[in-house]
This record gives sequence, structure tokens and C-alpha cells, in this order.
Amino acid sequence: MRPRKRIILLGATGSIGSSTLRVLREHKDRLELVGVAAHSRHAELAQICHEFAVPQAVLQDEKAYHLAQQSGDFPSSTTVNCGSEALAELATLPEADIVLVAVVGAAGLRPALAAIEAGKDIALANKELLVLGGAHVIEAAKRKGVRLLPTDSEHNAIFQCLQGHPANQLDKLILTASGGQFRDTPSSELQQVTPEMATQHPNWSMGPKITVDSATMANKGLELIEAHWLFGLEPERLEVVIHPQSVVHSFVQFIDGSILAQLSPPSMTFAIQHCLLYPDRAPGVEPTTDFRTAFSLDFKAPDFSKYPCLQLAYDALRSGGAAPAIFNAANEVAVERFLAKEIAYLEIPKLIEHSLSRMQAPQQPSLEQLFQTDTETRALAQSFRF
Repeated sequence: MRPRKRIILLGATGSIGSSTLRVLREHKDRLELVGVAAHSRHAELAQICHEFAVPQAVLQDEKAYHLAQQSGDFPSSTTVNCGSEALAELATLPEADIVLVAVVGAAGLRPALAAIEAGKDIALANKELLVLGGAHVIEAAKRKGVRLLPTDSEHNAIFQCLQGHPANQLDKLILTASGGQFRDTPSSELQQVTPEMATQHPNWSMGPKITVDSATMANKGLELIEAHWLFGLEPERLEVVIHPQSVVHSFVQFIDGSILAQLSPPSMTFAIQHCLLYPDRAPGVEPTTDFRTAFSLDFKAPDFSKYPCLQLAYDALRSGGAAPAIFNAANEVAVERFLAKEIAYLEIPKLIEHSLSRMQAPQQPSLEQLFQTDTETRALAQSFRF
């Protein structure tokens, strides 16, 4: 038996965190949780620390930290710290083997880079990490010799299909997309979409932001950019197909025309377990696809006029430099404003397009330039009025 892998979970109270905890419960003999972090949900984080006897915890939000201190909810054996610096320190705990980064948005970049510099393997559950800082993350991972293990179902599928195949035999990657909850809704009816409607996904259980991203297919745009960095392919060799059942998670096409795919039910536990136990495998948390039960698998090309966010992501990827960072920041603000009922659903891509057209995108930005671009884009997107 190998010794237990020691896990740090950043973003423990979100949907990815919840799925990760399910995997940890199933494999207590193989995995040990040594550090957890959350933004502000201190009561939930405290419960996690009790259940898994976690020695180190971080709350990013100062107000939540003080409430936690007053509540006395955390076990006495858990050290609780606060803020972004504490988050980076948590990611570098000497005893940790792998850091699962599920912090939403750009906030995950600094702790991820700190973990890489400390020689930790990274389980990537934060699209924005590579969208914002792809060049820096990939360079640091190569320099430190650490593994970047993708927990997005699409990238994890590609990662599994590529095992044992030289890069020069790869033709293209095909990412599948559910098409979101408005896949079959006529475009003429999208103007009436409300936040309540946009946060109900037919297949996946996710947080509100990523559920809206699924509806607009901005999430698939982010995944295209992520795939570019993870697998080193130019935009012309990255495709997207709509697959309503969310059973095939991606395809890999080789130069001889052969295509491999990875299949499993639409649950994040499969990809998360694969990353945390890699290169080992073990029985899964939940049942897998049963081919004795009749079902169909459908695929079709996306309609870019219905999903302009996907086209904007392709454009940003082709522009390169800081353009993907602008796309990401503008989309985050647009979704926040939509959920707050400040803008309409169809104004999300318009706000992204406005930001991409107005912001300067340096071609070889430093890390600080990327953070500055991110900050300036958010301010621009927040101030824009239709």
C-alpha cells in the first residue's frame, strides 16, 4: 500500500469542493485532507474541519474570519487564518502532496503559483487559472517538474485519452458541451431569460456563475483557452460539439483518423478521483454508464449566432497575450451583473465584446500586467451602461 496522499482543498465549500469531499469519504485509506480554504462560508468550513480532522484552514473574507472566531465552531485542533497571503501559505504546506484549486475566478492564480514553486502537484478545477496566467503557470510547472492534473471533465477526458500517445500523433481535440439549459430555446425568446431560469442546469449540479456560463457557452470558451495551454494546440485544432447527454466528455482525434473518447455520467467525482489518485485507480464514488440500458448519444455543431460568447473566446485565443484575461474578467463581471439583475441575459456577450474592443492587450504580459489588466477590465465592465 502506498502512503495516503495529503490533499489541500482550496474552495472547499463550493460545488467542486463538495464533490471532492465525496471522493475523500470514499477513499479515506488513500487520501488525507490536511488543509482547506473557503471564501466566507465559515460554518460549512468548520464542519469540514470537524469531519476530516483538518489541521489548517483559511477564510479569505475578513468579516467571515472574525465571525468564525466569535462562533467557536472550528475544532481546537484546527488553526484558522485569514486573507490572500494565508491562502498562498496554505497552498505551500510542506506536508501536502497535491493542491486542488477550486477557488472561483482569478483569486486562485497566486496560491496555485505558490504551490507550484513549492513543488506541489496541482489538480486544476479553476478554468481562470490558465485563462488568466497560462504562460506563467505552464512555465513554472515545467521548471519545477510538477504535474498539472485537469479536473474539468472535458480536459480530464482528453488527458486520459492521450495517455501513451506521442504528441506528434495528435490531430485535434474535440470538446463536448451540453449546450446549456437554453439549447432548444428559440433565440427570439432569450431576451426574457431571468437569473432564476439561467441557474437551472439540466445535467450538472454547479454553482450559479458556472451554470450561467454553461448557458452562454462562455464556459466552453474558457475551456478552449485552457485546452490550448494544457495540450499546446493552436485554436484551429480545437473544436467544440454540442452533446446534450453529457456522457462523452471529449474526443481526441489522431492523425490516422482514429478517435478516442472518455465516457462517464455527468458527475465531477469521476474526474476529481482520477486526479487525486493518479496514476492509480480505485472503485468510483457512484455508478458509471450502464450500456445494458438503452440510451442515445447526440452531437451537433454549435450555432455561433446563438452562442456569441463562444465566438468571442475563439477571437480572444487567436489574439493571444492578455486578450483571454480580458475575456475572462469581462465575463465574470457580466455574469455578476446579470445575476444582480443589472443587465439582461443577451447583454452578457455585448459587455464582453465591449471590453475586448476597448482594453489594450499586451502580447507578452508579465504577471503583474495580467493582474492589472484583470483589474482594469473589471472596472470597465462594471462601469459600462447599456
